[in-house]
Amino acid sequence: MDALHSAPSSVVRYAHLIAQAGSPVRPSLNLALGPDRVYSPPLGDLPLWTSHGYSTSRKVRTAFTSDKFATLGAALRLKSGARVLDLGSGSGEMLCTWARDHGIIGTGIDMSPLFTEQAKQRAEELGVAHQVRFIHDDAAGYVSDEKVDVAACVGATWIGGGVAGTIELLTRSLGTGGIILIGEPYWRQVPPTEEVAKGCLANAISDFLSLPELIASFGNLGYDVVEMVLANQDGWDRYEAAKWLTMRRWLEANPDDELAEEVRSKLVSEPERHATYTREYLGWGVFALMPRFCLKNA
Repeated sequence: MDALHSAPSSVVRYAHLIAQAGSPVRPSLNLALGPDRVYSPPLGDLPLWTSHGYSTSRKVRTAFTSDKFATLGAALRLKSGARVLDLGSGSGEMLCTWARDHGIIGTGIDMSPLFTEQAKQRAEELGVAHQVRFIHDDAAGYVSDEKVDVAACVGATWIGGGVAGTIELLTRSLGTGGIILIGEPYWRQVPPTEEVAKGCLANAISDFLSLPELIASFGNLGYDVVEMVLANQDGWDRYEAAKWLTMRRWLEANPDDELAEEVRSKLVSEPERHATYTREYLGWGVFALMPRFCLKNA
C-alpha cells in the first residue's frame, strides 16, 4: 500500500485540496503519516495542519513558473532526442513542455499516484505521451536502466538526504558529458534573526546558504556550475498566492469540514507571512552542474 492510501482520510482530502490549485510549478506538501513515514506529493507546499502533527517541507520549495522552465530548457541547449530523467517529477510540466519544445525523451519518477496521473494527462494534452513516461515509484534510490543526458531533481533533494546525496544519486544515471540539475533554495537576504528564518518556514538560519555560498558548495563537491536560472519575487507570488483562492473556494464549499478552522486560520495568516518573510528573504533556483573539468597541466 502506498503512503497516500495509508494516510488518514483528512490527509488524503487535504492533498486533493492542494492539487486543485492547478499550478504548473512543483512545490511540495509534506504529510506526516507517523514517526518514520512522510508522504511528499510535489505540489502545493502548504503545511499540514491536523491533529496528526504539523509538518512543512522546507527543503522542497519551487517558485518556478512555466516561463522559467522554458528559459532553463533553452539555456541547456537541449537537442532533439536527448534523454532526461526527472526525480520527483510532480505534475510533469518540465518534461512535457521540454518534449514539446525541444523533442526530448523524458522519464519522470514520483511517489504520488495523484500527480503521476496528472503528469500523464498533461503529456496527452501537449501531444507528447509518446515521448515521456511517468512512473509511480519512490524516487529515492532510483537509477535509470539507460544512461541519460540530463538527470534532474528540481526541488526534492530530500530524496538523497540533501544536495550531496542527491547529486551522487543522479550521477548514477548520467551519461558521459551529461548535465545534473539541482533545484534548491537559498537566502536572498540572510535573516537578521532566527525568528525571521522561521517566518520563512525554515527551522533556523543555518538551514539555507546564501547564493554565493550555495554555488561554492557545488564546487566543493567537485562540480562546475555551467548554468543557472533563478526564480524571482513574481514566481514566489504565484507559488504562494495560487493557494489562497483554492483555500477560500474550498472553505465556501466545505464550511463544516474538520479541517475548516485550520484552513481558515491559514488563509488569514499566510498572505501576510508571505509578504513579510518568504518574498523578501528566500530565493530559489535551478543549477546545472557538470563534473569539474581539470586541465592536465593544472
